[in-house]
Amino acid sequence: MAKTNLENNQAEFGGNGGALRSPWKMAWRKLRRHRLALAGMWVLIFLHIFAIFADFFAPYSEVTTDRRRTYHPPTKIHIFHEGKLVRPFVYAYNRVDTLRNIYEEDTSTMYPIRFFVRGDKYNFLGIESDLRLFGVDAPAKIYLFGADRYGRDIFSRLAYGGRRSLFIGIIGLVISMSIGLIYGGVSGYFGGWVDNIMMRIAEIIISIPSFYLLLALSAVLPPNIPSDTRFMLITAILGFIGWAGLARVIRGMVLSIAKSEFVAGAEAIGASQPRIIIRHILPNTMSYVIVNATLSIPGFILSESGLSFIGVGIQHPVASWGNMLSEALNLSSLTRYPWLLVPGFFIFITVLCYSFFGDGVRDALDPRSRTV
Repeated sequence: MAKTNLENNQAEFGGNGGALRSPWKMAWRKLRRHRLALAGMWVLIFLHIFAIFADFFAPYSEVTTDRRRTYHPPTKIHIFHEGKLVRPFVYAYNRVDTLRNIYEEDTSTMYPIRFFVRGDKYNFLGIESDLRLFGVDAPAKIYLFGADRYGRDIFSRLAYGGRRSLFIGIIGLVISMSIGLIYGGVSGYFGGWVDNIMMRIAEIIISIPSFYLLLALSAVLPPNIPSDTRFMLITAILGFIGWAGLARVIRGMVLSIAKSEFVAGAEAIGASQPRIIIRHILPNTMSYVIVNATLSIPGFILSESGLSFIGVGIQHPVASWGNMLSEALNLSSLTRYPWLLVPGFFIFITVLCYSFFGDGVRDALDPRSRTV
């Protein structure tokens, strides 16, 4: 038994006579044991890659419309034709009831799903191309998740909308985290009247209801403002009003860290106050900051989705998961075209994966957690 414990301890700290593992390696080892966190991490990586390379993965552009295919149902993919196993293909669809948007498959001709096909042109990082991952020959269309009321492919718009709905959280977090770290670090290090004044300002920011502030600011913005500009303004606003809570926590951590011996040593050798704050104090708050980051991003995503859902965020025809979900506001449309809820499923999965990943990171970076 004693030998087993000794071997476990040696494995934990780098083996026989080996160097101690760094805290980050030990945290990664703990994180790998958290299966839900790892699953969430890989799903998030996939979603972000899907959004970044949306031009390649999406068969159509986000603004490609076809009024003849209004509320087209998800296209069925077949692998059997006349009882024989063949390569994946689809049939063309004919709208048999224009009023109720009822479609039937035309089984007279099969259209194979082709890979690396030419489609709508796009510009990615200054490179112009028309290469798409998959597609079908005209007159057929492939709508994996169906189409909306304008005949736009929901799958393609999910990919493009992910660029805004996913990355608004990261951009907003960078803004709020940068302000919160510096503001809380300065407040906690200097203390006294400086701390009192800075914390009162932070409390005023916290007391402002952010969602209603965003509604008010969105109403003030000109109605003809481009959607990309509106997106950047919403991101900046979310970041600038979300730093106060982090600043208060960082301030409390800095108050205790500032009394440490290594800070006193840095002061004794004549290090400047900004250097002490940036190089010696703030790095010791990184474990909390990383955990806070993974748990805060879903809040930014939900804020953007909520604003776009009620029509004051990102506007059509530019896609975001929030304004795509607003298509499902009409109950009659929702009962007839349930695929309009797919963007809501993506929002749910993203927030859930961030929660799982955040919980895993928190456990991995908690020094009090036991290593098993």
